[in-house]
Amino acid sequence: MRKFFVQFKRELAFYFRNPLGYILLFCHLFVVGFNFHFSVSALNMTTSRINLLEAFFNTVLFWFPFILIVPIITMRLFSEEYKLGTIELLLTSPIRDIEIILSKYLAACSFFVILWMPSGFYFLLFWIYTGIKPAEAPGAFVGAYTMLMLQGFFYISIGLLSSIITRNQIVAATLAFVFICCVFFIGLITYLIPNPSVELRDLTSYFSAIEHMADFSKGYFNTRPILFYISSILFVLYFCFHLFQTRRLI
Repeated sequence: MRKFFVQFKRELAFYFRNPLGYILLFCHLFVVGFNFHFSVSALNMTTSRINLLEAFFNTVLFWFPFILIVPIITMRLFSEEYKLGTIELLLTSPIRDIEIILSKYLAACSFFVILWMPSGFYFLLFWIYTGIKPAEAPGAFVGAYTMLMLQGFFYISIGLLSSIITRNQIVAATLAFVFICCVFFIGLITYLIPNPSVELRDLTSYFSAIEHMADFSKGYFNTRPILFYISSILFVLYFCFHLFQTRRLI
């Protein structure tokens, strides 16, 4: 277990020893702050039944950066090791393959959490200075951030898989972005097909990240999306493990 934590701290520290990590933090804070400002301004200009939390987590300004930033976080996880040749040192070190996979995955997940932590203070400051609750109940915050983390961790697992496939970081980021978009847009099929059947609507809603976030940001908890993301994460990580072992034998 000690070897796992050593590798985990090494992977997480990379984001703060590299300018890319600080650039991501700055850009993410800027985009999230702009999205928050846009949501507040939009609600001030019109009468709406939705609250600030729902408006924040259900705009294009939220979804596009959310999808785009994950491939940037994950593109170097294995690709850089292959390119620099440090993968040989890693493979010959006394650490198991599953520990390598999990340490890199959890380090990326931890950095993802760090990116989103400041957004919670935006809502707190809004509440303090305006006296208006950003959401109707505390459960809506729990639901929105739970879904945010589950979706982010799922997309990170896809990014990890893409990084194992290739030694080129740009290719890894592109593959991750394409795979994530494919999963994301499955839930939008019913919006593109006129008069979709009930069965098709139910099937696509099972994959729809937008519907999941919309429900959880209202405080509507449903175990089906939670089980979907957890099982998907485990499946992709399992595939990553076997793909990494296959590449190790080549």
